[in-house]
Amino acid sequence: MALSVEILQLTKELRAKHENIISAQIGRSATSICANIAESKYAHGRADFIAKLEISLKETNETSKWLEMLRKSGYIDEERYKQLDRKCSSIRFLLVKSVTTAKNNLIQSKENNL
Repeated sequence: MALSVEILQLTKELRAKHENIISAQIGRSATSICANIAESKYAHGRADFIAKLEISLKETNETSKWLEMLRKSGYIDEERYKQLDRKCSSIRFLLVKSVTTAKNNLIQSKENNL
């Protein structure tokens, strides 16, 4: 949630600078991270849970790419880029671990049912 809120604040700043293309894209990808993690809590089974986390992972990667583009185009400075990208990296790490664990648990469950 914290990353999504920070990115939403950034999108307001970008729109004030008349940058609407990337601000819309990064706003969607960052808020999707949070939304899909929230949806995963009430997934329709393990496969759905994994799918929601994988979508969040993809959106985290996309958000990082938009941040890089904003830095390279001069819309945000290096310090802000690093701070936000570190948050993306932390979320990405947690999501990779969670997806891996969930997939392993799914495999074990299937093997135990054989």
